[in-house]
Amino acid sequence: MSTSPSSAARQAQEDLGARLRELRKGAGLTGRALAAATGQPYWRVSRIEHGVQPPTPTDIAAWCKACSADSQVPDLLATLGALKSAYIEFRRQGRAGMKHVLGAHTLARYEQTTVFRIYEHNVIPGLFQTAEYCAAMLAFWIGFLQTPNDVEEAVTVRMERQRVIHQRGTRFLVVLEEQALRTWFGGATVQAGQLERLLTVMSMPTVSVGIIPLMTERGGVASAGFWIFDDHLVALETPTANIEVSRPQEIELYSKMFEHLQSVAVYGEPARAIVRAALGELS
Repeated sequence: MSTSPSSAARQAQEDLGARLRELRKGAGLTGRALAAATGQPYWRVSRIEHGVQPPTPTDIAAWCKACSADSQVPDLLATLGALKSAYIEFRRQGRAGMKHVLGAHTLARYEQTTVFRIYEHNVIPGLFQTAEYCAAMLAFWIGFLQTPNDVEEAVTVRMERQRVIHQRGTRFLVVLEEQALRTWFGGATVQAGQLERLLTVMSMPTVSVGIIPLMTERGGVASAGFWIFDDHLVALETPTANIEVSRPQEIELYSKMFEHLQSVAVYGEPARAIVRAALGELS
């Protein structure tokens, strides 16, 4: 059974409280001793440790200082930031239209990223989509999420974002499952145009596209598509939420997963041959 964004956020808050409790116990402090050392009432320490109340950045800094664990501050602050913004419900965003769900406000993040690492298992990445493919795909999500029908504006947002492909100094490392080439949006004509667009993008010197062939032996699989923005953020989507991961330890795990996926992908002419084969089957 899947976990809702709200319950997942609550679990993350409880996990953060448990980590702080472990720091306190590791330092040999009672709850009351920590409260005295950080200048707060005991009941508040208890509420934070049990996940009833989130800590503030000031709380975390003072907590770590009292426990002689200052090295833990950056990771804990990243966890707190993720707790506040990681689960952004699509339907709530969608009340303002699919344009908002796509995040026109995130264009700056794309422009500031120098290395994109992208894995998709059933869709062509948005940065490489044609307008027709994008519109056909978004039409489903507009109906599914019951957002206002602003598909033209939403497609415009995605197309404007694609200008980063030509941004000097930016690299794109992409791994696609072969299934992504065979998931249709908008019929054969639209799919053919999308695959031709992918072949064009694959010829760009700043873009590396690996494809994991169907029926390939592998040690593991990723449970969802994900994007790594430099080493600062991982973004992934579920049917109901956009999840952002900023904890350094978690980003390292996604980086490790990406390397594993790269190891079973094919590149260069073998990858283009797979795309051409899928394109040929359309006709």
